[in-house]
Amino acid sequence: MTVRTVALASDHAGYELKAQIARQLEGAGYTVLDLGTDGPASVDYPDFAAALAAAVTDGRAQRGVLICGSGIGISIAANRHPGIRAALVHDMTTARLSREHNDANVIALGARVVGPEIAKDCVDIFLKTEFEGGERHSRRIAKMG
Repeated sequence: MTVRTVALASDHAGYELKAQIARQLEGAGYTVLDLGTDGPASVDYPDFAAALAAAVTDGRAQRGVLICGSGIGISIAANRHPGIRAALVHDMTTARLSREHNDANVIALGARVVGPEIAKDCVDIFLKTEFEGGERHSRRIAKMG
C-alpha cells in the first residue's frame, strides 16, 4: 500500500508534538488529515482516537498517528474500534516491528515520554516499513479480527 494521507490526532498533552509531526509529514510530501485537538485546552483523548479510527477505516487516510501524554490511553481507545491495530511505540525498533509483525495501521506516541526527534523517527519508520507477511504473522493478525 502506498501511504499518501496520514491522519493525526491528539489530546491537549500531544498538541505541540502533533504540530511538529504534521510539519515533518507535509515536508516529506504526505497529505495530513489533522483531526485535532486544535490547542492546549484539556480534552478527552477517546474522542480523538475515535475520529482517527473512523478516518482510517473509511479510507480517508491510509495510516494514523495518535498522541497523548503517555500514549497509553489513546492507544487503548483506538484499539476498541474494529479494523484498527494501534501500536504504542517508544523507539524506532517498536515502530518498525509494529508494521513488520503486526501490520499496525496506527501508532500511538507519548508526548511526555518520547522526545520530538525520536517521535519523528518513529513516524518515518512506521510509514516506510511494509508488513512482513507470511503465514505466522498473518495467522496471528487474523485472530485479532
